[in-house]
Amino acid sequence: MPLGTRLPLVAAAVFAAGLCAACGPSSESAGSASPTTAGPTAQALAAAAPSDSASTEASPSASASPSASATAQASTSPTPSRTRSGSAAPKPARTSAAPAPARVPGPGYDSSADAQKQIDAALAAAKADGRTVLLDFGANWCGNCKAADKVFAQPQTAAILGASYHLVKIDIGGNSSANSALLRKYSPSGGTYTMPVLVVVNSSGKVRTDTHATGNPSLTADGINAFLRKWAS
Repeated sequence: MPLGTRLPLVAAAVFAAGLCAACGPSSESAGSASPTTAGPTAQALAAAAPSDSASTEASPSASASPSASATAQASTSPTPSRTRSGSAAPKPARTSAAPAPARVPGPGYDSSADAQKQIDAALAAAKADGRTVLLDFGANWCGNCKAADKVFAQPQTAAILGASYHLVKIDIGGNSSANSALLRKYSPSGGTYTMPVLVVVNSSGKVRTDTHATGNPSLTADGINAFLRKWAS
Protein backbone atom coordinates (compact mmCIF):
# COMPACT_ATOMS: atom_id res chain seq x y z
CA MET A 1 0.00 0.00 0.00
CA PRO A 2 1.38 3.38 -0.77
CA LEU A 3 2.58 5.43 2.20
CA GLY A 4 0.15 8.22 1.48
CA THR A 5 -2.74 5.80 1.79
CA ARG A 6 -1.49 4.20 5.10
CA LEU A 7 -1.28 7.40 7.04
CA PRO A 8 -5.00 8.16 6.87
CA LEU A 9 -5.84 4.61 7.83
CA VAL A 10 -3.50 4.71 10.85
CA ALA A 11 -5.01 7.95 11.99
CA ALA A 12 -8.52 6.53 11.74
CA ALA A 13 -7.53 3.50 13.79
CA VAL A 14 -6.00 5.64 16.51
CA PHE A 15 -9.13 7.78 16.69
CA ALA A 16 -11.39 4.72 17.03
CA ALA A 17 -9.25 3.29 19.81
CA GLY A 18 -9.51 6.54 21.71
CA LEU A 19 -13.29 6.47 21.55
CA CYS A 20 -13.41 2.90 22.98
CA ALA A 21 -11.11 3.85 25.86
CA ALA A 22 -13.22 6.86 26.73
CA CYS A 23 -16.57 4.97 26.80
CA GLY A 24 -15.28 1.65 28.23
CA PRO A 25 -16.43 -1.79 27.17
CA SER A 26 -20.06 -2.72 27.93
CA SER A 27 -20.52 -6.06 29.76
CA GLU A 28 -24.32 -5.98 29.84
CA SER A 29 -26.80 -6.39 27.09
CA ALA A 30 -28.72 -3.36 25.96
CA GLY A 31 -31.95 -4.42 27.70
CA SER A 32 -30.55 -5.07 31.20
CA ALA A 33 -30.00 -2.52 33.96
CA SER A 34 -26.54 -1.25 34.54
CA PRO A 35 -24.87 -2.84 37.59
CA THR A 36 -23.61 0.53 38.70
CA THR A 37 -27.10 2.08 38.67
CA ALA A 38 -29.27 -0.85 39.89
CA GLY A 39 -26.98 -2.15 42.64
CA PRO A 40 -27.24 0.72 45.14
CA THR A 41 -30.97 1.02 44.63
CA ALA A 42 -31.62 -2.67 45.29
CA GLN A 43 -29.37 -2.60 48.32
CA ALA A 44 -31.22 0.40 49.69
CA LEU A 45 -34.58 -1.36 49.29
CA ALA A 46 -33.24 -4.53 50.88
CA ALA A 47 -31.89 -2.54 53.78
CA ALA A 48 -35.17 -0.70 54.18
CA ALA A 49 -37.28 -3.87 54.22
CA PRO A 50 -35.77 -5.43 57.40
CA SER A 51 -35.90 -2.06 59.08
CA ASP A 52 -39.63 -1.80 58.39
CA SER A 53 -40.20 -5.38 59.60
CA ALA A 54 -38.24 -4.79 62.77
CA SER A 55 -40.11 -1.57 63.29
CA THR A 56 -43.37 -3.46 62.91
CA GLU A 57 -42.40 -6.11 65.45
CA ALA A 58 -40.97 -3.72 68.02
CA SER A 59 -43.51 -0.94 67.68
CA PRO A 60 -46.01 -0.74 70.60
CA SER A 61 -48.74 0.04 68.08
CA ALA A 62 -48.32 -3.30 66.35
CA SER A 63 -48.68 -5.33 69.60
CA ALA A 64 -51.24 -4.93 72.41
CA SER A 65 -49.95 -1.91 74.32
CA PRO A 66 -50.75 -1.62 78.10
CA SER A 67 -53.16 1.19 77.33
CA ALA A 68 -54.96 -0.76 74.63
CA SER A 69 -55.00 -3.91 76.80
CA ALA A 70 -56.49 -2.03 79.73
CA THR A 71 -59.08 -0.55 77.39
CA ALA A 72 -59.97 -3.99 76.08
CA GLN A 73 -60.23 -5.41 79.58
CA ALA A 74 -62.40 -2.51 80.68
CA SER A 75 -64.70 -3.03 77.71
CA THR A 76 -65.05 -6.78 78.27
CA SER A 77 -65.18 -6.83 82.07
CA PRO A 78 -68.72 -6.76 83.59
CA THR A 79 -69.89 -3.38 84.67
CA PRO A 80 -70.64 -3.35 88.42
CA SER A 81 -74.27 -2.87 89.23
CA ARG A 82 -75.41 0.33 90.84
CA THR A 83 -76.54 -1.63 93.84
CA ARG A 84 -72.96 -2.71 94.58
CA SER A 85 -71.03 0.46 93.66
CA GLY A 86 -73.50 3.31 93.83
CA SER A 87 -75.46 2.41 96.91
CA ALA A 88 -75.51 -0.07 99.75
CA ALA A 89 -77.16 -3.41 99.11
CA PRO A 90 -80.73 -3.53 100.41
CA LYS A 91 -80.95 -5.00 103.86
CA PRO A 92 -83.28 -7.96 104.30
CA ALA A 93 -86.52 -7.12 105.97
CA ARG A 94 -86.57 -7.88 109.64
CA THR A 95 -88.95 -10.56 110.68
CA SER A 96 -89.88 -10.82 114.30
CA ALA A 97 -89.88 -14.39 115.54
CA ALA A 98 -93.13 -15.63 117.04
CA PRO A 99 -92.98 -15.74 120.83
CA ALA A 100 -92.56 -19.12 122.45
CA PRO A 101 -95.81 -20.73 123.61
CA ALA A 102 -96.84 -19.83 127.12
CA ARG A 103 -96.70 -22.57 129.72
CA VAL A 104 -99.98 -24.41 130.20
CA PRO A 105 -100.48 -25.67 133.78
CA GLY A 106 -101.26 -29.34 134.31
CA PRO A 107 -104.55 -30.72 135.68
CA GLY A 108 -105.77 -29.89 139.16
CA TYR A 109 -105.50 -26.82 141.41
CA ASP A 110 -102.67 -26.02 143.82
CA SER A 111 -104.25 -24.95 147.12
CA SER A 112 -100.89 -23.77 148.46
CA ALA A 113 -100.10 -21.44 145.54
CA ASP A 114 -100.18 -17.65 145.92
CA ALA A 115 -102.99 -16.96 143.46
CA GLN A 116 -102.62 -13.17 143.59
CA LYS A 117 -98.93 -13.43 142.77
CA GLN A 118 -99.67 -15.77 139.87
CA ILE A 119 -102.28 -13.38 138.49
CA ASP A 120 -99.88 -10.43 138.73
CA ALA A 121 -97.21 -12.39 136.86
CA ALA A 122 -99.69 -13.38 134.16
CA LEU A 123 -100.81 -9.77 133.69
CA ALA A 124 -97.20 -8.59 133.38
CA ALA A 125 -96.46 -11.29 130.81
CA ALA A 126 -99.59 -10.36 128.86
CA LYS A 127 -98.43 -6.73 128.69
CA ALA A 128 -95.08 -7.91 127.33
CA ASP A 129 -96.30 -10.35 124.67
CA GLY A 130 -99.85 -9.22 123.91
CA ARG A 131 -101.57 -12.38 125.08
CA THR A 132 -104.76 -12.58 127.12
CA VAL A 133 -105.13 -13.90 130.68
CA LEU A 134 -107.49 -16.77 131.45
CA LEU A 135 -108.47 -17.32 135.10
CA ASP A 136 -109.80 -20.78 135.90
CA PHE A 137 -111.52 -20.94 139.29
CA GLY A 138 -112.28 -24.53 140.37
CA ALA A 139 -111.69 -27.38 142.81
CA ASN A 140 -109.90 -30.71 142.73
CA TRP A 141 -113.06 -32.58 143.69
CA CYS A 142 -115.17 -30.88 140.94
CA GLY A 143 -116.17 -33.28 138.14
CA ASN A 144 -116.72 -30.50 135.59
CA CYS A 145 -113.29 -29.08 136.41
CA LYS A 146 -111.72 -32.46 135.73
CA ALA A 147 -113.56 -32.66 132.40
CA ALA A 148 -112.22 -29.22 131.44
CA ASP A 149 -108.69 -30.27 132.45
CA LYS A 150 -108.85 -33.22 130.08
CA VAL A 151 -109.74 -30.89 127.21
CA PHE A 152 -106.99 -28.40 128.15
CA ALA A 153 -104.49 -31.26 127.87
CA GLN A 154 -105.48 -32.13 124.29
CA PRO A 155 -102.89 -30.98 121.69
CA GLN A 156 -105.18 -28.65 119.76
CA THR A 157 -106.56 -26.95 122.86
CA ALA A 158 -103.12 -26.75 124.47
CA ALA A 159 -101.80 -25.09 121.30
CA ILE A 160 -104.53 -22.44 121.43
CA LEU A 161 -103.86 -21.80 125.10
CA GLY A 162 -100.09 -21.59 124.60
CA ALA A 163 -100.39 -19.23 121.64
CA SER A 164 -102.99 -16.82 123.00
CA TYR A 165 -103.34 -17.11 126.78
CA HIS A 166 -101.59 -17.08 130.11
CA LEU A 167 -103.64 -19.56 132.14
CA VAL A 168 -103.90 -19.22 135.92
CA LYS A 169 -105.71 -21.96 137.89
CA ILE A 170 -107.10 -20.87 141.26
CA ASP A 171 -108.37 -23.28 143.91
CA ILE A 172 -111.70 -22.25 145.44
CA GLY A 173 -112.58 -25.71 146.80
CA GLY A 174 -110.75 -25.26 150.09
CA ASN A 175 -110.89 -22.75 152.89
CA SER A 176 -108.78 -19.99 151.26
CA SER A 177 -110.52 -16.72 151.91
CA ALA A 178 -107.97 -14.94 149.71
CA ASN A 179 -108.91 -17.08 146.72
CA SER A 180 -112.61 -16.62 147.39
CA ALA A 181 -111.99 -12.85 147.44
CA LEU A 182 -110.30 -13.07 144.05
CA LEU A 183 -113.32 -14.93 142.67
CA ARG A 184 -115.65 -12.16 143.82
CA LYS A 185 -113.28 -9.51 142.44
CA TYR A 186 -113.30 -10.94 138.94
CA SER A 187 -116.84 -12.37 139.01
CA PRO A 188 -118.77 -9.87 141.16
CA SER A 189 -122.31 -10.95 140.29
CA GLY A 190 -122.35 -13.31 143.34
CA GLY A 191 -124.80 -16.07 144.02
CA THR A 192 -124.04 -19.76 143.59
CA TYR A 193 -121.04 -20.42 141.39
CA THR A 194 -121.00 -23.35 138.99
CA MET A 195 -117.44 -24.51 138.58
CA PRO A 196 -115.29 -24.10 136.74
CA VAL A 197 -115.65 -20.34 136.47
CA LEU A 198 -113.67 -19.12 133.48
CA VAL A 199 -112.83 -15.41 133.41
CA VAL A 200 -110.96 -13.76 130.53
CA VAL A 201 -109.17 -10.50 131.35
CA ASN A 202 -106.92 -8.25 129.29
CA SER A 203 -103.38 -7.23 130.22
CA SER A 204 -104.74 -4.34 132.28
CA GLY A 205 -106.87 -6.70 134.39
CA LYS A 206 -110.18 -5.65 132.87
CA VAL A 207 -112.73 -8.48 132.61
CA ARG A 208 -113.78 -9.31 129.08
CA THR A 209 -116.05 -12.27 129.81
CA ASP A 210 -117.15 -14.27 132.89
CA THR A 211 -118.80 -17.67 132.47
CA HIS A 212 -120.57 -17.27 135.85
CA ALA A 213 -122.58 -14.51 134.14
CA THR A 214 -122.78 -15.98 130.63
CA GLY A 215 -122.82 -19.74 131.38
CA ASN A 216 -120.07 -22.22 130.68
CA PRO A 217 -119.38 -23.47 127.17
CA SER A 218 -119.77 -27.16 126.46
CA LEU A 219 -116.89 -28.84 128.26
CA THR A 220 -115.81 -30.66 125.13
CA ALA A 221 -112.98 -29.95 122.72
CA ASP A 222 -115.29 -28.21 120.27
CA GLY A 223 -117.01 -26.13 122.95
CA ILE A 224 -113.87 -25.01 124.80
CA ASN A 225 -111.88 -24.43 121.61
CA ALA A 226 -114.61 -22.21 120.20
CA PHE A 227 -114.71 -20.26 123.48
CA LEU A 228 -110.92 -19.80 123.50
CA ARG A 229 -110.76 -18.69 119.86
CA LYS A 230 -113.56 -16.20 120.38
CA TRP A 231 -111.84 -14.38 123.24
CA ALA A 232 -108.25 -14.78 122.10
CA SER A 233 -108.27 -11.52 120.13
